[in-house]
Amino acid sequence: MSDALDCWIYKSPRKDEMYLYLAAEEDFECVPRELLDHFGAPRFAMQLTLERRRPLAREDVDTVMQNLREQGFHLQMPPKLDPSLYHGNED
Repeated sequence: MSDALDCWIYKSPRKDEMYLYLAAEEDFECVPRELLDHFGAPRFAMQLTLERRRPLAREDVDTVMQNLREQGFHLQMPPKLDPSLYHGNED
């Protein structure tokens, strides 16, 4: 298994910080129709070469690479917000 993999990343126009990684540029055929309907018309964000030794900010690089190899895409969901971060400390 190669330690590097090219991917193309698209952002959702409907949901902030939701991204779709593709193993091939503009290859949306592998993405389930229902997912694309929810995602909206993908907007190109960037092309990236994933490497096992270089971690991603919010996703496990090994999981992303495995999903790209096995199904052709990976969906990155927006981060979950922790309400306690916005209410200050109670002590």
